[in-house]
Amino acid sequence: MIRAFQTSDLEQVYALGNLLTPNFSKTNSLHDLENNPFTKVLVYEKEGTIIGFLMYTELDETVDILHLFVKEEYRRQKIASNLLDTLISNLKESVCYLTLEVRRGNESAIALYQKFGLEIIHIRKNYYENEDAYLMGRRFSN
Repeated sequence: MIRAFQTSDLEQVYALGNLLTPNFSKTNSLHDLENNPFTKVLVYEKEGTIIGFLMYTELDETVDILHLFVKEEYRRQKIASNLLDTLISNLKESVCYLTLEVRRGNESAIALYQKFGLEIIHIRKNYYENEDAYLMGRRFSN
């Protein structure tokens, strides 16, 4: 089940985020999400356990995906696709752009994003400690 983040999800989302990057809990403040009109999180919950999440910022015309993560043993089960589909299906009419950065070597993620219409629009050199990142984006016509 996909749903919006709740304060009771803090521990589980931080634990997943720390699998993604060791500094996740230090660099992402989820405590104040209820008071933050820009940063949002969708969680994928299965049998009471959060197994994936999508964190993004939403401004008037732009949505930037910050993190998309699915626990390793649940990958290749369309969970990330479902999270992305939920996000895109519920974008405000004013959103013109969806963007994200992804490691150049993360071919499976790149293929997933391309499936949802995102294209490589720029290369960010050494964005991830000695690895380039692709800036990917999709334009929506309103």
